[in-house]
Amino acid sequence: MARTEKAIFTNLCMVYDDRGNILVQDRKNPDWKGVTFPGGHVEKDESFTDAVIREVFEETGLTIEHPILCGVKQFPTWDGERYVVFLYKTNRFSGELKSSDEGEVFWISRCDLKNYEVAPDFHELVRVFEADDLSEFYLYRDGEEKTYKKRMM
Repeated sequence: MARTEKAIFTNLCMVYDDRGNILVQDRKNPDWKGVTFPGGHVEKDESFTDAVIREVFEETGLTIEHPILCGVKQFPTWDGERYVVFLYKTNRFSGELKSSDEGEVFWISRCDLKNYEVAPDFHELVRVFEADDLSEFYLYRDGEEKTYKKRMM
C-alpha cells in the first residue's frame, strides 16, 4: 500500500475584529462562488503560514499577523488527489482594505452572515472555525457516485 499521494494545499482565513465583524469575500470563481473567507493556494516550498499571510494580503490588502490554525477541510478530488484546506483565524491585521480580481471584500457583522449567499459548505466551515470541539470537515465519496458525504470531527 502506497504511503504517498498527490495533494493540493490551500487555505482560508477568518479575519475578525473585536466588535463582532468578520471579513468576507464575494468570490467570482464559478467553481466555488459566493461569500467566503479570503485564501488560496500554497505555493511550492512555501510554509502554510506564509501562504495564508500572502493570500490574505493579495485578496484584501490587509497584512495579518499571528494567524492561528484552527482546523482543516479535506476531500478527494475526482482526479485522485487529496485537496486540503487549512483553516486559520486572526484578529491582528493592518492596512487598507481593497478588493482584488478574486472578488469584492467587505466587513459584515457575524450575525448577518445568514443573510448572504455563501459558497458551498461554507456554513459548515464556519462551525469548524468557531467551535472548540471541531477541527476537521471531511468530505468523502461513498461508492462511485459523483457526490460527497460530509463528516465533521
